[in-house]
Amino acid sequence: MPVEPLPQKEIEDRLAQLPGWSLDGDRIARSYRLGSHFAATALVIHIAQVQEELDHHSDLTLGYNTVSLTVNTHSAGGAVTDLDFRLAHRVEALAPGHGAS
Repeated sequence: MPVEPLPQKEIEDRLAQLPGWSLDGDRIARSYRLGSHFAATALVIHIAQVQEELDHHSDLTLGYNTVSLTVNTHSAGGAVTDLDFRLAHRVEALAPGHGAS
């Protein structure tokens, strides 16, 4: 089933419901600051598990105690789609209270 790009207005409306997430060019993005390198690594592992479940893989960057995530849908020409927001909501459920950096 093809994935359709979302209109700009819908992307903005959906981002308003995801504190800490923002539009970064043609992607949605979020960074998390955690208490330790171990906690950041654990979050990356949990995100990878969700990505596998959704068959939707984002770019992840692991720093000492930070995790950064940028998401768009390659099969939709690199546009932002509903699938990106599904992933973002799942990631938020994994990392409540970690705060954006």
